[in-house]
Amino acid sequence: MPTFGTSQLKLLEKLCNVIAVSGDEGEVRKIVLEEIKDHADDVRVDALGSVLATRLGRGAKRVKVMLDAHMDEVGFMIVADEGEGIYRFESVGGIDARHLVGKQVFVGKERAAGVIGGKPIHLMDASERTRKVPVDSLRIDVGLAGKAKVGERAGFATKFRRVGPSIMSKALDNRFGVATVIELFKHAPSNIDLCAAFTVQEEIGLRGAKVAAQFFNPDLAIAIDSTPANDLPHFDETENATYNTKLGFGPAIYIADGSTLHDPRLVRFLQAVAASAKIPHQLRQPGGGGTDSAAIQRALAGIPTVSVSVPHRYTHSPVSISRVDDWKNTLALLHTALKKITMDLIGKR
Repeated sequence: MPTFGTSQLKLLEKLCNVIAVSGDEGEVRKIVLEEIKDHADDVRVDALGSVLATRLGRGAKRVKVMLDAHMDEVGFMIVADEGEGIYRFESVGGIDARHLVGKQVFVGKERAAGVIGGKPIHLMDASERTRKVPVDSLRIDVGLAGKAKVGERAGFATKFRRVGPSIMSKALDNRFGVATVIELFKHAPSNIDLCAAFTVQEEIGLRGAKVAAQFFNPDLAIAIDSTPANDLPHFDETENATYNTKLGFGPAIYIADGSTLHDPRLVRFLQAVAASAKIPHQLRQPGGGGTDSAAIQRALAGIPTVSVSVPHRYTHSPVSISRVDDWKNTLALLHTALKKITMDLIGKR
């Protein structure tokens, strides 16, 4: 079992503090390649920019298992230079414009410091104060000395913080998954051939995962992500009976989401492993959203697929909050499960 402590948290911090908006995942890719290079039997970067690595097991009748984690995060693309350090931008991925006004960002490879500007409340009329601000009325302002180029990405400037039992950071979706797959790859059990896909462009259409699944053609796949937790009380203080996951309840095993019915054999297997090892876990309640599992499941002639996620609050915003123990238990569940996989798992429905 991989140890869990300072080194894992430092890896997550390093991954969270770089910016890798969809289509420009190079900073995360660089970290991934450095971390796995001494453990891979084969590693390559595909035409889209995903890292595809294989670690072979030993013995006969090994199952080929694909682990997937997307490297990209939501953010922005500069689309027009309006002069004097002011730039028009478009959102990349699903971002609520209400989160944006006044937020600090870094722009481009040089990480030019900027702020997303909007009209101050002092200058708004009554109707403006209650109206949702559209993204096309906002601008990124890097000041007169700042420089940006059309086509460059920008990301939230939030820094990773450990606060007691909690983690606060941007891009926990999906640096949790990337850090988890790195750790699992380093400690891969010998009963399987482990195929690690660190994929691109999940936030804009699961694009890297589709190509990766077609390359590996695995016997089964696990998409590892971070899921939004709808676990806050209702505004009227009634009980929240519509939660999908809750912080502090362990890894979330998917049974269904907005794009995938997850393989029931794999769901039951993960539940049994967690129960046997006394690892806290929860079932992600059916509903919207989704992971790379949708693209993987539909690749080639079809691939048995399941998703496991670390829950967090305030997804796709400048800062999300999660629990250290939920990540620790996710890593424990997946490593324990990998050691128990045999071909019998997917032999019959």
